[in-house]
Parts: sequence; structure tokens; C-alpha cells
Amino acid sequence: MDSLSYKTVPATPATIDKEWVVVDATDQVLGRLCAKVAKILRGKYKANYTPYMDCGDNVIIINADKVRMTGKKFTDRVYLRYTGYPGGQRETTPEVLMLKSQKSSFKPGKHPLFMKVVKGMLPKNRLGARLLGNLYVYNGESFPQTDLNPKKIDINKLK
Repeated sequence: MDSLSYKTVPATPATIDKEWVVVDATDQVLGRLCAKVAKILRGKYKANYTPYMDCGDNVIIINADKVRMTGKKFTDRVYLRYTGYPGGQRETTPEVLMLKSQKSSFKPGKHPLFMKVVKGMLPKNRLGARLLGNLYVYNGESFPQTDLNPKKIDINKLK
């Protein structure tokens, strides 16, 4: 038996096929939804997954305003950030981030709550920053990427 025929071939930029997928966040738990979205962004559901390559899909999350959190996490959980100045530790809650996303001055497609949660589930390097750029989150049902013909997937069917 030839053992060379069983070599695993890593993905290359020529062999990667990126798709656009739409995920509906209505009545989904935030953390569980974002964990599955992070795996889709990473490409872990694909057979040609390579850890150091961007082989995941582009993900569009719709109805982000209808996501839920269990318990009292929506008001009691605290997210910390640091400005870089002395005494510059700032804290915020998911409730405040959700209200911030509904302002008209906020950049569409970049929901602060989802970006914060998914960013924590991606690698902490340049690859993670590039993968986060493949995520688009919208509060309503409509999104501007309809011309790319994204396929709608049921997030509950994924493990």
C-alpha cells in the first residue's frame, strides 16, 4: 500500500472557495449563535480547513436586535476595555451596546455587541482581524449584499 496517497493537502488561495451565508438571529442565544458563526468564519465546517488560512465563509447576520441572552446577562454582564490612559478603564453592558447599534450615526453592518463577542472567539492575531472583516450584522431583515446571492442556513443544524 502506498502511504504517500494519504497525504493531507492544505488549502491554498487558489483552492479556497468562499461563499456568502445568511444567518437569522431571531430568538437565538447570543453566545451559542456567535460560537457557530465563529466556526463558519474560520472555515471549520469545511473539509479543506487550514488553521493559518482564511478559508471560511462571509457571514451576514440579520435580525440582530431579536437575539436573547439567558438569565440577567443582558443587564448584569460587564465588558471592559481600556483607553490607554491612566484611569482609562471603561465598562459597558450588552444593553448599552445594543442601544448603540440602533443609532443612525453608527456604521451599518458592524454591530458592536456581535463584533465584541465574535472577536473573542477568533484567533488573537492578524488572521483573526481579517476574519472579523468577513462578518456583517444588521438589526433588521434587509441587508445590502443581496446581489451576491447569499444562501440562508439554519444555524440550529450545525454542531
